[in-house]
Amino acid sequence: MEGLDFLSFLFRWLHVLSGVMWIGLLWYFNFVQIPSMPKIPDDQKPAVGKVIAPTALFWFRWGAMATIVTGLILAMLNGYFIEAVALGFTDDGASTAIGIGMWLGTIMWFNVWFVIWPNQKRALGIVDADADAKKASARTAMLFSRTNTMLSIPMLFCMVSAQNPWYF
Repeated sequence: MEGLDFLSFLFRWLHVLSGVMWIGLLWYFNFVQIPSMPKIPDDQKPAVGKVIAPTALFWFRWGAMATIVTGLILAMLNGYFIEAVALGFTDDGASTAIGIGMWLGTIMWFNVWFVIWPNQKRALGIVDADADAKKASARTAMLFSRTNTMLSIPMLFCMVSAQNPWYF
């Protein structure tokens, strides 16, 4: 059992570390970069779009991937994967909080990889798109990023409260 305890500790640590990377960058984009862009002189904006944003988006999406992978491994190692996916309906609600957090995290991960990133590639000119498509893609990416920001609050609450069941 000691080997599983160590693996559980290791994957919990990796899950928290990658989650901090992911949600930290999500909040950076929504609370710092997006509101600051109108204040940046036009001649300096290419530095953000061509240098800072692509690097931040790399760590953002891979932080999301590492968070979900380590979280799923952790749920399997600790024996609550099925109960959490079922939102606690199979264990009298004991896994409801972690299940809600897992589902919210999964929705957020999906948004990162299948909505935000493809749209950001067009908006930043990483892939070819005309001016109208770039503008529409930038708006879509921003709206889904803001959605993820709002989902991150109950997701974090559920993840933390699952560790302290008297709160949920």
